[in-house]
Amino acid sequence: MNTLQQVRLHAAAAANAEDAAIWRWFSVLLEERRIRWRYAFANWVVNVDRVRVATEPTFDDAIRAAKDEAELRGVGQPGEPMARRPRRHTELSEHRRQL
Repeated sequence: MNTLQQVRLHAAAAANAEDAAIWRWFSVLLEERRIRWRYAFANWVVNVDRVRVATEPTFDDAIRAAKDEAELRGVGQPGEPMARRPRRHTELSEHRRQL
């Protein structure tokens, strides 16, 4: 096997490993009901733990970008409980009671 073939083989193995990691992450969050997506205005919008983390024109790109951004923001860590944020209407009701 020549050098070019070895480089291609290593690149393919690395790409397969990266794909597997992305889709494992996606599967865990899907099972935990922590990831949501929708198609709007020619883009896929992805939210993880109620935080918008990606908007991309293709679903594949959106999920890949979502994983990267979620890791940067520290959200969507599989197996960790989702931080509960009070809903906006709850905050408004609380504010009105204080008035």
